[in-house]
Parts: sequence; C-alpha cells; structure tokens
Amino acid sequence: MLTRAAQANGLPDVVGGVLANFVRWLEGFGETSLDHQTFFSGRVGGFAKALYYRRPALGMAAVAPIIACEAFLPSARRFFGGPTRFPIADAHYAMGFAFLYATDGQPEDFRKAAHFVSELEKSRCPDVEEYCWGYPFDWVTRNGTIQKQTPLITSTPYAYEAFLHVFSLDARDEWKQVLTSIARHAMVDIKDFRTSETASSCSYTPYDTGGVINAAAYRSFLLTSASQVLGNEQYRKTADRNLRFVLDNQNPDGSWYYAVDGVRDFVDHFHTCFVMKALAKIHAITGDEACLAALSRGITYYLANLFGDDGLPKPFSRAPRLTVYKRELYDCAEAINLCLLLRDRFPECEVTLDTVVAGIVKDWVKPDGSFRSRQLFLGWDNVPMHRWAQSQMFRSLAFYCHQKKGGPPGPPLRVSSAPVHTLKETANVWNRRAV
Repeated sequence: MLTRAAQANGLPDVVGGVLANFVRWLEGFGETSLDHQTFFSGRVGGFAKALYYRRPALGMAAVAPIIACEAFLPSARRFFGGPTRFPIADAHYAMGFAFLYATDGQPEDFRKAAHFVSELEKSRCPDVEEYCWGYPFDWVTRNGTIQKQTPLITSTPYAYEAFLHVFSLDARDEWKQVLTSIARHAMVDIKDFRTSETASSCSYTPYDTGGVINAAAYRSFLLTSASQVLGNEQYRKTADRNLRFVLDNQNPDGSWYYAVDGVRDFVDHFHTCFVMKALAKIHAITGDEACLAALSRGITYYLANLFGDDGLPKPFSRAPRLTVYKRELYDCAEAINLCLLLRDRFPECEVTLDTVVAGIVKDWVKPDGSFRSRQLFLGWDNVPMHRWAQSQMFRSLAFYCHQKKGGPPGPPLRVSSAPVHTLKETANVWNRRAV
C-alpha cells in the first residue's frame, strides 16, 4: 500500500514506473485484443441481445448465460470471438505516447505515436469519402444493429485528437489533410436536428435521428477545435448549436441523461465524463461562460453522486439495469482525464484525482504490467481489452505524468502558431505553445 508521503509527493514517479511496465506489456501482448462487446458482437451473442431488446421476457433467458459468464467467467469471451484491432484504442495509444514524448522527449515515444496514427489511417471506414471511424464489429443496440465500420461521432473525435496531438509536434501535411477531412465529415455527414431557435441535436451516425447527449458534446468539441485549427467559422456556428443542446438538457441537479428520448434516462460515470470533458475542452478554447456554469453544476453532481465512500468511481448514479460488476476500469480512466482537465478551474478535483490514481496503482496493476478490467462482486475481470480500457488508462496516466511534471493544463486543442517541422525540439514543445 502506498504511504501518504508517496501519495502526496512521489505518486507521479510511481505512475511513471507503471507506464514503463505497461509499455513493455503492450509490446509483448500485441495491438489486438478481446473486448467488452466480444460476448455480444458475434452471431450467438448478437442474436440473444437483439431478442432481449425485441422481447425482453424471452430474451432474458437467452442472455442470462452470457451475463453469467460476464460476471463469473470473463475469460469465456474467447469462445464468442477473437482478438480485434480497435481504432479508439489506437487513438488513445497515440495520444498517450505523444504525452510521454512531450514529457521526456524520447524519440521512441514519438515513433510509437506516429505508428498508432498510421494504423488509424488504415482502419478508417472504407466506404465513406472522408476520414471517419466506427466499430470493427456489429453493435446491437436498443434501436437496431449498427453495422461494423459505420461512422460514429463518438469514435471519430478520438482519432481527430490523436492526429492533432502528433500534428502539434510535427506539422506533417498528411496529418493536416486528415484533420481537414475529419472535420468535413463531422460537419457534413453527421446530421443536425433543430431543437430550438439556438440549439440542435445531432445524429450518432450519418443515418439516425439524434437525441444522444454525448454525441452532440463530442461533435461540438471537434468542430469548435477544427474552427480554430482550420480557420473555418462555419464549424464554430454548428458547434455552438450542438453545445446549446447539451446545455439545454442538463438536469436541474447538474446531471445529464444519456439521451432525451424518455427511455435511456440513466446517468452513468463514463458518459457523464464524456459530456463534461467535451465542455471542458470547449471552454478552454472559447471561454464560454454558459459552458463554465454548466461545468460548475456538473462537477458538483459528479463528485457527490458518482463516487463511492472510498473516493473511487462507481458505475451509475441512476442505473438502467442490474449490473454484474462493482467498478469499471473505464470509469477510473475517464475520472482521471476529467479531473486533469478541470482541476485548474475546480480545485476540489485535485483530491479526487490523486485518490483515483493511487487506487489504480494500488489495486488495478497486474504483475505483467497491464490493468485489471473490472472489479466484480466476486473477484476481478482480468481479461486485457485495449478498448475497455487498457488504452484509456494508459493515456490518462500519461496525461497525469505530463501535467504533474509541469506540462500545460490540457492536451492540444488548437494550434495557435505554426507547429515545429522537425523533432529537434522535444520535451519543451508543448510547454512553449499556448493551449
């Protein structure tokens, strides 16, 4: 167990060692993995889940054995599907290595960041003109099955951020062209749905009718950033309408439901983080006072309702269903990310930040260097899954070390002056650039 002194003074160094061990694990394990959705993305699991949504009573019998495996035998995933490459994971790994490079200036870290964005270029949705990304599996949802390689506005912004990270370090024209294409996709292919004189919801894919809060938050951030990076004012106008939709649908207590359809009215940890991370980044770019006010209400709700008595994240404050786990690695990763983004505006995030990081170091790091995936009610889910959430935790801890060692208070969100064109300037690049 970490001593109080280690937690107060030495935690960034401890995390640095955790990251070094994780990198060694990643090199040995490889860049594909099973996934949280492996149980349900194949033919058998997909059929059972779809039946559950269509006919709940009958479907419950079909999904019950799978849920039992999820709760008591997580390694059974391998019988439902094989290892897969996940674009979201590649984006997080690219950002994580970019943070490491900006912190310590090791060229190998930049090489790895560039490698992962190169993999993103390969995994873009093949049937769409612009650069965009979805899931590499069929995703069975309440509203039907979203086919693999369907663009998702909840996936594409991570790739945008990954390319922006590496572009801020080395201004390769190919990376700027990708950023330009991503922004066009988010602007044109993702659809708007007017909800008031000043607000619009947006579609989750190019083909649905909108209403999901975090989808609008993601798109608003991407287009707000792109309006600065690419000098396109129309992007900002569209982003502002999506932002107003998010702000208009904040609950009086400061929370957000997942969607405004009257059905998906749950409040969970990582979707709450998704929304507030987007608002934090938008506020960092624009200084929007309404955005800051929403964050103030949101952080009050978040810290009071989405953490346990031990100060660590809990999955839901308002659950949609019975859960089979106690705690989620994804929630912990997003809690770290959010607190890092907001601690300069809300100092109360600092205690939560170090509590969560110390908890991860204490209980979630496996002997091989990877992270546990879930704390179950009985035992742990130790199946390493890049998308859920090895890559997210790697990025969040790299971001943590970068900030604790003197980096700026956030990742690159805009490029306010011409980025360097060589790698001669290394560890001090981001520290000299306005964020």
